Amino acid sequence: MNFISNSSSTENGFVSFLSNLVCKVSDFGLSRVLEDDPEAAYTTRGGKIPIRWTAPEAIAYRKFTSASDVWSYGIVMWEVISYGERPYWEMSNQDVIKAIDEGYRLPAPMDCPVVLHQLMLDCWEKGRSDRPKFGQIVTILDKLIRNPASLRELANSSEWEDPTTPEFSVNTVDEWLEAIKMGQYKENFSSAGYVSLDSILYISVSELAKMGVNLAGHQKKILSSVQTLQTQGTHVQV
Repeated sequence: MNFISNSSSTENGFVSFLSNLVCKVSDFGLSRVLEDDPEAAYTTRGGKIPIRWTAPEAIAYRKFTSASDVWSYGIVMWEVISYGERPYWEMSNQDVIKAIDEGYRLPAPMDCPVVLHQLMLDCWEKGRSDRPKFGQIVTILDKLIRNPASLRELANSSEWEDPTTPEFSVNTVDEWLEAIKMGQYKENFSSAGYVSLDSILYISVSELAKMGVNLAGHQKKILSSVQTLQTQGTHVQV
């Protein structure tokens, strides 16, 4: 199996695909051909490192290996299953570095199969020698494809919580959207006439789509929060 190795992000053109049993992980800036020695290290030639997608040892020493690429691959898996959610949400890069160092790892996206989230966690092992090799990842995914029943057990959706999200104690729709990191939709809600908290309590997926909230992950996050507002009404000032 041949590998084109890198450590970058979807924002910089991270691509992952499987073709004829050749796994490729590449981008436009840090790609290196490592056919002879997949464990060989390489360094960047300056420029910024995409912190949210980069393994801790690569951030610290600016040296990349297939093991650090596996970490990045795990982040991309999380992005895909969360329908394009931003890794670590609105946490600053320094907060991300600190959280990772203290053992924090991204929770399972909503409706994510347990086995896939476990694969992500394996990719995010602190010790690079403890992470799976790309060949092992391909084998794991192949087994899952051949046994779809293994994907039926879903991770607890209640884990889909932004670590920076406070308890709900909000007065307006704008405050609520900011609290769940969906502030980019303030104008959408306002234009659609959702100006009070009680007006959003029974909003539907179709209504969200009409408002321009088209990302499935964002729809699920908003609806999950609405359910929280319904069940924890004592925390909401309306």
